[in-house]
Amino acid sequence: MSIRILIVDDHAVVRSGLRLLLDAEDDLEPVGEAGSGRDAVFQTRALKPDVILLDIVMPEQTGLEVLPQLKHESPDVKVLVLSMQDEPRYVREAFAAGASGYVLKEAADNEVVAAVREVASGGRYVNPELGARLVAADAEAARLAEEDPLSDREREVLRLLALGHTNQEIAKTLYISVRTAETHRAHIMQKLRLQTRADLVAYALDRGLLEAG
Repeated sequence: MSIRILIVDDHAVVRSGLRLLLDAEDDLEPVGEAGSGRDAVFQTRALKPDVILLDIVMPEQTGLEVLPQLKHESPDVKVLVLSMQDEPRYVREAFAAGASGYVLKEAADNEVVAAVREVASGGRYVNPELGARLVAADAEAARLAEEDPLSDREREVLRLLALGHTNQEIAKTLYISVRTAETHRAHIMQKLRLQTRADLVAYALDRGLLEAG
């Protein structure tokens, strides 16, 4: 039984090339094309494809914006993003939106075909080089978070607390409510595993936060 595929890209020449590539495979059947997000939703509703090959950069709606709508129309459809965007954050966003795979447009024909088969069978696929960069980026983000788990706003609150300001004064300075200031303080104490204001002051001094401003 053939894998039914919908090709979504705003460039007709790209769609034609992909159709030729897929048509050459006995088990792959391109059943439709769409040049926009809106058309992709309509075609998904009408054709019920097994796999959608989806570009990211399109006018009106990006692929990432329309992806949840495609999954809503056909919850079982597998979406394989085929894009020129080679930054790890796009891969992360695509999977978060419901994609099953991510392939670069510069990939060899056999990689695209293999990726279609992989996602159609229920697997996940990421271009190997891009996958390695994604792992490295996640590891770096985890390392930085471990070194300094606070958000920018929490660092501001920590600095003001260490300087001796009350929750009321902090709220007024940062244009937030007293309750929000109290919540930030609680989160800071929890994240840093600190118990007292003296601990906060020591941490702020160690990080050089009291030297700013």
